[in-house]
Amino acid sequence: MGMSNPYAEWFEQLRAEYGEQLRQMPLPEGLPEHLHALVLAQDEDAITLMLKLAWQFGAQAGFAAGQSQDRTPTPPRRSTVQA
Repeated sequence: MGMSNPYAEWFEQLRAEYGEQLRQMPLPEGLPEHLHALVLAQDEDAITLMLKLAWQFGAQAGFAAGQSQDRTPTPPRRSTVQA
């Protein structure tokens, strides 16, 4: 086994804790279909951009909050865009 991935571990922890609750949360109309089309088209660039936007708009804050509670490892800081 290789080195652990702190982001994958964090995601799995969030999925275990909040997955069922978040499955019930609706996304804006058209977004699920658009994401599905991007996956089918294997448009990794567009999906990565989507993830970067989500990270800037909230996930980064959530990760920092979890880190301050000693629940996750420290991720590398690479962000240059300020939310």
